[in-house]
Amino acid sequence: MPKTNQDGHAKKSEIPSTLERSDQLAQDTFAEAYDAAAEQYDSGSRAARTAWAAVKHTHEKVGDHWEPKDEAGPSDERVERGGPGTAGAAGGVDANASKEHLYGLAQRLDIPGRSEMTKDELDEALQKANDRETAESREE
Repeated sequence: MPKTNQDGHAKKSEIPSTLERSDQLAQDTFAEAYDAAAEQYDSGSRAARTAWAAVKHTHEKVGDHWEPKDEAGPSDERVERGGPGTAGAAGGVDANASKEHLYGLAQRLDIPGRSEMTKDELDEALQKANDRETAESREE
């Protein structure tokens, strides 16, 4: 089923919940990439993976929604490498961002112990905080 409507924008009923709480660009990026991939590949799961990769190129997950990145580009090792699989995936966190950027997000999400964390630890803590906030938002 197409994710975009006639005006080219995402159908609100067809996008994942974290995108419902995100800006129009994130929603439209997902929907357009999904529709294009669904035409190219004959697989819904492959189309969804392609659409998420497009979103992660321009946005990063912050809590229960997606926000535009300062600079577009791959968000983690798995995206840089390409191909299927989840090894090296950062769950929407822009793992290629600076430690300072990740620390700032950790401050916004009030992650305890953040000042003592390495970049990898901040990445992991942000992933967990994002998952937690997303789960809480879905319960509402």
